[in-house]
Amino acid sequence: MPGKSTPRIPKNYEISPGVLRFSSARLSLPKRGTVVTKKIGGKKNGNERKVVTNKGPKLFSKVRQTTAIEGGDLTHTKLRKTITPGTVLIILAGRHKGKRVVFLKQLAKTGLLLVTGPLKLNNTPLRRIAQSFVIATKTKIDISKVKVPAHIDDEYFRRAKLNKAKGKEGEDIFAKGKEEYKVTDQRKQDQKAIDAPILAAIKSNPEHKFLFGYMGSRFALGKGQYPHKMIF
Repeated sequence: MPGKSTPRIPKNYEISPGVLRFSSARLSLPKRGTVVTKKIGGKKNGNERKVVTNKGPKLFSKVRQTTAIEGGDLTHTKLRKTITPGTVLIILAGRHKGKRVVFLKQLAKTGLLLVTGPLKLNNTPLRRIAQSFVIATKTKIDISKVKVPAHIDDEYFRRAKLNKAKGKEGEDIFAKGKEEYKVTDQRKQDQKAIDAPILAAIKSNPEHKFLFGYMGSRFALGKGQYPHKMIF
């Protein structure tokens, strides 16, 4: 039986329908010679010899040499011009969707926005949220007297892992029930310290009655209302 011939794959083939691996310009480039013919003296040496143009190193190191890549600077998220400290924002996603909150500052590490309800008005605690999930309104509240503690950063909002104790043999694993997260006293103190001057600023505003109702209500669209035609 004749031996099976190995299939020959062309160098230029389709990588997707109608798209070739190499363009016509790439194929028309002159090929670089890998071998150079050199003349050699002597009657019994054949007069010519083919020499490889790109010779490898004579010795190889046992230790692999790698070049360190310098890391670039961290890119900081640029804040939108419409979002400034004290701006009232409308949350568009999450469990507090539709609520109006007060912007405090931008967190340095992640670039997320630090916002608060205040908690007394719309039950929204201190949270961080991406600026792509909020609408900035023209309503502003004076937060010059608000001092955000230095320890409120991205690590402050990191979810704490609950250490589960290993159960004994024969013990019912469902007896303890599900462990739920409880708000710490530190968070309660921070919430009160930040919300108190914000509530005082709203009370001192000439339109405080309107602001209390505005912050306590949710944003919603009615019939015939289109967000791209609205001025927030």
